[in-house]
Amino acid sequence: MFDGFKDVSAKVDSVRIKAITGGTGPALLLLHGHPQTHVIWHKVVPTLAKHFTIVAADLRGYGDSDKPQGLPDHSNYSKRRLAQDQVDLMRTLGYESFAVLGHDRGGRVAVRMALDHPKVVTKLITLDVAPTLAMYEKTSFEFARAYWHWFFLVRPAPFPETLIRADADLYLKQTIGARSAGLKPFTPAAYAEYLRCLQQPDTAHGICEDYRASVTIDLEHDRESLAKGQKIKCDFLALWGAEGVIEKCFDPIAEWRNFSDNVSGHSLPCGHYIPEEAPELLIECALPFLRA
Repeated sequence: MFDGFKDVSAKVDSVRIKAITGGTGPALLLLHGHPQTHVIWHKVVPTLAKHFTIVAADLRGYGDSDKPQGLPDHSNYSKRRLAQDQVDLMRTLGYESFAVLGHDRGGRVAVRMALDHPKVVTKLITLDVAPTLAMYEKTSFEFARAYWHWFFLVRPAPFPETLIRADADLYLKQTIGARSAGLKPFTPAAYAEYLRCLQQPDTAHGICEDYRASVTIDLEHDRESLAKGQKIKCDFLALWGAEGVIEKCFDPIAEWRNFSDNVSGHSLPCGHYIPEEAPELLIECALPFLRA
């Protein structure tokens, strides 16, 4: 799925971060979401790699990256910590500044990265996310019903971990396969890779700690940023699926304006998993923005 790419995994903060790289041009970091891995980008990297040096990484807690035991305050899975992982990885690879494209959880990491490291992130694209703080504070019945995992995964260990480990394939089908497009967007090879990684003993804990951080320390960090008037400095493009929950339940641009004076964006005619559901449309929108 990634012909011509090489493994550049590195250890940062005593945690090994899985990453691959390929292509030529300015650096572009790709960050995946839940419950997937860097494989989500396999349909778009052949084109993007013609214009950029791609680094596609697995977040801490996911894929083939390390999954340390969560701390009591979940700080080692905060978006601030996950963003620092990726900044340190990129520095190890020789990149002091770069563009970031993040889907789902990766988008949340990318936003925190842009807030905490304004000189590092040159351009930012998020896919199918609104601010975490707004999504929790404005939870509706429709949102809670569709994003049930936001409330399940945050329960204390080992309850959600135990249920995920009991049948990882069922959990995967009930998350990525239960959205508007079903399992159609996912190739057999990609699905097999997501399942392989989800079946690793520590992945369930890593995923749960990511979400536990989101409902605790991440909200503290977001509130601090808003109170200080901290804004994303770089150009920011927010894209989301017209058939997804973000479109139905939130006003993404209005919410992102609380964190950025440079945000623009719109919906695409697809669901949540934009890189696999609508790769051509994503490239059509992302390339002009990134190359401008």
